[in-house]
Amino acid sequence: MTAPVSIAMAIGALIVGVGIGFLIARTRTKRAERAPVGPSVAELLQRLVRSSNSGVVVLNRFGDMVLHNPRAYELGLVGVSQADPRARQAAEHVVETDETMEIDLSPLEARGRQPEAVLGEVRPLGDGFTVVEAVDHSEAVRLEATRRDFVANVSHELKTPVGAIALLSEAVLDAAEDVEEVRRFGSKILRESTRLGHLVTELIALSRLQGAERLPDLNVVEVDAVVREALGRTALSAESAEIAVTTDAPSGLLIEGDRTLLVTALSNLLENAVAYSTAASPVSVSRRLVNGQVEIAVTDRGIGIAEEDQQRVFERFYRADKARSRATGGTGLGLAIVKHVAANHGGSVSLWSSPGTGSTFTLRIPAHRAPEKFTGEAEASPNRPATGMQLPPVPRQEKNPERTTRLVATGQESPDGGTL
Repeated sequence: MTAPVSIAMAIGALIVGVGIGFLIARTRTKRAERAPVGPSVAELLQRLVRSSNSGVVVLNRFGDMVLHNPRAYELGLVGVSQADPRARQAAEHVVETDETMEIDLSPLEARGRQPEAVLGEVRPLGDGFTVVEAVDHSEAVRLEATRRDFVANVSHELKTPVGAIALLSEAVLDAAEDVEEVRRFGSKILRESTRLGHLVTELIALSRLQGAERLPDLNVVEVDAVVREALGRTALSAESAEIAVTTDAPSGLLIEGDRTLLVTALSNLLENAVAYSTAASPVSVSRRLVNGQVEIAVTDRGIGIAEEDQQRVFERFYRADKARSRATGGTGLGLAIVKHVAANHGGSVSLWSSPGTGSTFTLRIPAHRAPEKFTGEAEASPNRPATGMQLPPVPRQEKNPERTTRLVATGQESPDGGTL
């Protein structure tokens, strides 16, 4: 083969190679242009499982976890390294029968505000794999329990005033010709109907408090403003009982919560102190900051509470002194409302009492931790404690103290002058 022929063949091969390379590159470019942009189907499914509001766990035939999402931890479906034993046992049954199965995965021990009613469904996936899907039904169970309690309370407590009104009405009819008797029975009917109205109002208030796990929103509330409004609500009853209510100096303390509920709780404590104190005995209100908690204490020098009754005074309808409670028109719900208001604010209420000496009820609510500079009346107060902490975001400052929903304490009147 001559040199010119070899050169010609080499040039031809080079041209063919360049052409083939160009075609291959062009094909790859077109494929890349046609490739979908974004996550794959598998990635989307993984995101779906992770963001699901239901707890999801996939188990193999040996009961080992293959896949689970964060919600499964929150619902207690997944422990430290394995699934709930109840779920594993149900998964074994589903593998054998190849049928879907529902199980109760509710926590065996109370865990505060964690889910209390969890229902799971175990479904077969084939090849020995199963999926356990858990759903939180705590809200529905809690609302149903609240409804049952409300119905039970109404049927139990409304019988007495309703029956009394019926009997008094019959007495009025029998004594229609006697003006004095009609007036006497009429005043009793008015008293019983007023008590009935107070009872219904407080039953509704307590039902709302028990039905709410958390407050819908949190406002920055001035403790001094809560004390002032509560004193205003109880001024009439204190004056009628010839009892002077004193307070300490304004504190400038701030808390986060619902002002109306806080005023209702403090008003109930003040009304309780006035009702169980003798005439001309003192009642005092004090406030202070202790370990990040604002303590509002109501102290009286009344009859006191026996030790065996102190653990039960916060129960619904419990009355340590039933005769005095009837005389003052108490419903037995005031302290129960205080307890639930404190719990809904992340706080507590405690009692110290000694028979013949008096009682002190202390309402504790977490203090508001704000930036060092606060634009408001509390900033200029020399008694305001310095927090030195900043926790963004800061809840909005309360502007309107009156909310749409108003819970009225025992024996209070509505803003329009009518008795609730």
